[in-house]
Formats: sequence, structure tokens, C-alpha cells
Amino acid sequence: MAETNFNLSIFEEGWGAISIAGSILFSPVLRPWYSKWGASADEAAMSLPGEELVPDPRLETTRAISIQASASKIWPWLVQMGQGRGGLYSYERLENLVGCDIHNADRILPEHQSLEVGDKVRLTPQENPSFDVAAIEPNSTLILRGDIPNSDGKPTTWIWIFYLNPIDEDATRLILRSRLDYASNFSNTLMWRVFTDPVAFNMERKMLQGIKVRAERRK
Repeated sequence: MAETNFNLSIFEEGWGAISIAGSILFSPVLRPWYSKWGASADEAAMSLPGEELVPDPRLETTRAISIQASASKIWPWLVQMGQGRGGLYSYERLENLVGCDIHNADRILPEHQSLEVGDKVRLTPQENPSFDVAAIEPNSTLILRGDIPNSDGKPTTWIWIFYLNPIDEDATRLILRSRLDYASNFSNTLMWRVFTDPVAFNMERKMLQGIKVRAERRK
């Protein structure tokens, strides 16, 4: 069977840009909803491996999606994420407008299926922002940690926890938890709470949806 084309249309990318603008504008009202997008109350409250890396986050979100595929079918899409690898399965054009040089894969890439603790997962061609693999448990948990330098001397620590929770042999809940800690000052609050937080919601939601449609593809 020919490969499925998962590239988003210009219309979809444009709607993504509108959604980002609206999320920034109405973040104070929308945040209780988008900070737990797709997650049940139990999932939002559950403890996940890796939370100790940011024990007292200033920002935390939990998002989730149901995927009609086993954890082992989803896992390869997680392992190959990153700039210069399999991409981020989100709004590719919007990411590349700001220089990310992202190219989302439509297939499993064997050359990017090896991932170990300490490996770097980049979001752009530059060193930052990027994540290091903090922990990895195949078919279960991938924990990425980024320490982003700040002018005030205290780096912002950001972790992404990807957790695969099987429902049955052919269905899985993919849970994504994000935790951030940063120095409390006006510029950091403006950057992370006012702008990055609502932008991240839209990009992470589309990423989860992108993983879902790829993993559910029928050969």
C-alpha cells in the first residue's frame, strides 16, 4: 500500500495560527480547560515517573488522547521525535516560520529508533531549546528534560513525560505531562505563562493528534 500523506493543508495550518492567537488572548479563561485537554480527572491527578525532576512546578499541564493501537505500535513514533529526526507531528509550517526546520515523518524511520538516556532531542537546529533523554522505558515511558539558560542565572527546567497506559491489546491512552520551573520575575512570567503556555497547548494537542493518526494507520 502506498504511504499515507499526513501533511497538513494550508487551511489547517492557518486555523492552527488562529487557534494559537485565540489561546493567548483568552488564556486566563481557557487555561483550566486546555491545561487538562483530553485527560480525565484521574489522569490529571495521577503521579507519573519523572515528576521528581521538577518537584515544585510553576506550570503543569496534563493532556491525553486515546489511540486505537497497542503501546508497541505507538512507541516507535515517540522514539524518533525531534528536529533532524522524525519531527514533532504538529504544525510543521508554523514551526518552520520561526526557523525550527522541522520535517514530520510519515513512516517509522529505522535510523532513528535508537534512543538512550543522555541523548539530545532538539526542537530547532540550535542547541536551545532542546531536551535530553532523562529516562526511557520501552513501550511505556519517555522522559525528556530541558534546562534552558536565562539571563538571571537560573535556568528554566522543562520536562515532558510521555506515558503509554494500555486500555487493552489494541488501544492505549497516551498521556503527556509537562512541568516547568523558572525564576519568578516579570519577564519569565510573561514569556512562559502568558505566551509559551497557550502556544504549547496548541502544538502539543496537534502533536498528540498527529501521533494518533500515524499509529492508527492501517497497512
